[in-house]
Amino acid sequence: MEAIILAGGFGTRLRPLTYTRAKSLLPILNKPMISYLIDYLPKEVDKVILAVNYRKNQIERYFKENDFGKEIIVNDEPEPLGTGGAVKFAEKHITGRFFVLNSDIICSLNLDSMIKFHKKNNSASTISLWPVENVSEFGVADVEDDGNIVGFVEKPKPEDAPSNFINAGAYLLEPEVLDYIEAGRLISMEKEIFPQIIDDTGRFFGFKFEGHWRDIGRISSYIDVHKFLMRKEKMENYVGESPEIHGKLSDCCIGDNVYIGNNSKLNSVIVYDNARIEKDVVLQNCVVGENCKIGMSSDLKNTVLGDNETLNENSVLDNKAVWSQPIPEGYPKKQIGNVIGE
Repeated sequence: MEAIILAGGFGTRLRPLTYTRAKSLLPILNKPMISYLIDYLPKEVDKVILAVNYRKNQIERYFKENDFGKEIIVNDEPEPLGTGGAVKFAEKHITGRFFVLNSDIICSLNLDSMIKFHKKNNSASTISLWPVENVSEFGVADVEDDGNIVGFVEKPKPEDAPSNFINAGAYLLEPEVLDYIEAGRLISMEKEIFPQIIDDTGRFFGFKFEGHWRDIGRISSYIDVHKFLMRKEKMENYVGESPEIHGKLSDCCIGDNVYIGNNSKLNSVIVYDNARIEKDVVLQNCVVGENCKIGMSSDLKNTVLGDNETLNENSVLDNKAVWSQPIPEGYPKKQIGNVIGE
């Protein structure tokens, strides 16, 4: 059985961290994000097709160096194709029923249970459903008691919402679904393909699950998922190998070979490998990239530093993205703006 993992986006809302690495390789508790997803795939899935575009070579290198016990195919898209286009582009690798999964979601979805639900209902397409409080921010599923989805309502008023369940980004599809997708163009499964399947087959089901669901699309959610996982594992902090820590940590994830000086205080901070933070530094709700250096007596809040950046002593930053190097060729030219609050 195959699983297509969508890992081709630039991750613009996570810049400048994604200027130097693929979004799917951003570390969570010092382990690439995509590895969590592959680790919880059912044993039945023996082939993983990675739909990639940006930083394909980086992703290929990671999977050559790390064995997950499954065949890994890096399927290089000539240009971003959207969810539907990426699925169609992987068609030559599909032999039967298959998953489509987003690489930037950490959740408690049981994929084995989803397969059983799909088979029981003789479904053409089954999608994961997650309950939310604020339905007006999402596309909401119109789902019947047996799980059959008859439509979607985009960002409804609370009183008009057919349910409180949203598309949670995991799909289990029969090969017939591929016939609905036109090759060679950017296509949204959610907006263009799913409505056709609902109308034509009446076999479009939603699989509800409980536990946790985290979409890692912004710096704020990237920090939050670290805190959530640490609390889940009853950890005060997560610290990598060979650290030298003389300061105080709270809700922090620290990479390998990190130095933190005397009297420095870090709260809700992610520090990548080989960073150096001098004495008397205060960091609150920040991400510090690989090989960064922060001078003594600096005070940073809601700030992200890209890899290899250096801040002078006494630097004071609030709600900033620090990147002084060239932006990678081909990366979308968007203003960095309010990185934490986006």
